[in-house]
Amino acid sequence: MPSEHTILPATQAFIERKLKMRIGAEWQDAASGRTLSFRNPATGEVLGEVPAADAEDIDRAVRAARQAFDDSPWSRLRPRERQNLLWRLADLMERDARLLAELECLNNGKSAAVAQVMDVQLAIDFLRYMAGWATKIEGSTVDASLPLMPNDQFHGFVRREAVGVVGAIVAWNFPLLLACWKLGPALATGCTVVLKPADETPLSVLKLAELVDEAGYPPGVFNVVTGTGLNAGGALSRHPGVDKLTFTGSTEVGKLIGKAAMDNMTRVTLELGGKSPTIVMPDANLQEAAAGAASAIFFNQGQVCCAGSRLYVHRKHFDNVVGDIASIANGMKLGSGLDPAVQMGPLISAKQQDRVTGYIELGRELGATIACGGESFGPGYFVKPTVIVDVDQRHRLVQEEIFGPVLVAMPFDNVDEVIAMANDNPYGLGASIWSNDLAAVHRMIPRIKSGSVWVNCHSALDPALPFGGYKMSGVGREMGAAAIDHYTELKSVLIKL
Repeated sequence: MPSEHTILPATQAFIERKLKMRIGAEWQDAASGRTLSFRNPATGEVLGEVPAADAEDIDRAVRAARQAFDDSPWSRLRPRERQNLLWRLADLMERDARLLAELECLNNGKSAAVAQVMDVQLAIDFLRYMAGWATKIEGSTVDASLPLMPNDQFHGFVRREAVGVVGAIVAWNFPLLLACWKLGPALATGCTVVLKPADETPLSVLKLAELVDEAGYPPGVFNVVTGTGLNAGGALSRHPGVDKLTFTGSTEVGKLIGKAAMDNMTRVTLELGGKSPTIVMPDANLQEAAAGAASAIFFNQGQVCCAGSRLYVHRKHFDNVVGDIASIANGMKLGSGLDPAVQMGPLISAKQQDRVTGYIELGRELGATIACGGESFGPGYFVKPTVIVDVDQRHRLVQEEIFGPVLVAMPFDNVDEVIAMANDNPYGLGASIWSNDLAAVHRMIPRIKSGSVWVNCHSALDPALPFGGYKMSGVGREMGAAAIDHYTELKSVLIKL
């Protein structure tokens, strides 16, 4: 292996271990003894195995989380102590940042260098942000007026309490970061967690469970159960002992989880798919806009829920901007994410590679023009960065989430037209506007139906800003103060004095 591909001895030792699930105080195999293999997307080779959990394992994990929530030192910790534990966990992640990034690279295919400065650092920053919220969860007092009891006095107040046992299911595109988006507010508010990582990417979350132990959290506060979405994920979604479900993944699966949650009236937040527009106005800095639009779709191999996968450029600049993006795409180096010079890694799986190339072939069949890219290759699951033009707004490539490095580009003539086109989609997760006319931008922002609008940037996330979507992009929000609301219940109290 070339020197630039060398990984830490600790990383190598971790992937060579017999990996187990974390349930309560123990690392365990699946009750059935079955295992699930996962692969290195850069080579297609099997990287290792984890337990393949089913309903029995999920039940054990939920019962462990319930016991920790109801009757363990965790249930009696003060807010300052929950804050300090989160800080300790963030410090341990910072210590092991390179190891975590290499696990993400080997298991997901993304660049290890980028994962360390983006995925891992954002996760650390988010946990530290949420640590601050542990001591700032507040209720309120109410001066009650009861017309049928005019001569009595009352003291009314509202408490905000931890919701309880949280079932968390995360996607494979940002395994560690998404896990921390769930774990941070859960631990800050005093909840306990059963987390199921994606079938394909269990590694970094299992390492996270080790760090949670090392940080000093009581057993059962954070449980990790590996397995398929159908078996382990389905059992977690249906379990009556779960008080809240939080899911990040496809809209199709999110609908199933939402329906399962309603059978038990389980609280639920869903961060789902997207087909985010990137709008380049005629006054934009075109060079910056082209570079930004390329990053918006090609970052993380396009496997980003809020990727800028629809490009709308004012007609007078359309050919120039598309040409610049195609030049950027053609110049990108593809390969293993362990190589620091690589700009794009593989897709997560052969299945995803087939899905993405299927959409590209569909475009060809319907008469679209492939401005660049369009090819796939191996070993591994690579698809070249692709730009497609001559597509209609109603085309499936424009309306459906591809979840790969495929950009569809269309011209527009005026503001009303481009806003209508941007909103003409089932999703509403993110959007970006590239313009130097901030007055015009401020008029556009309220008209765009998406949970985030970025101006002269795209997919720029901050722990203090809520993230989530309109329409088919989900229910509820991750991050920011809004996340605390989703992990707590309100209790009204009225005392007759």
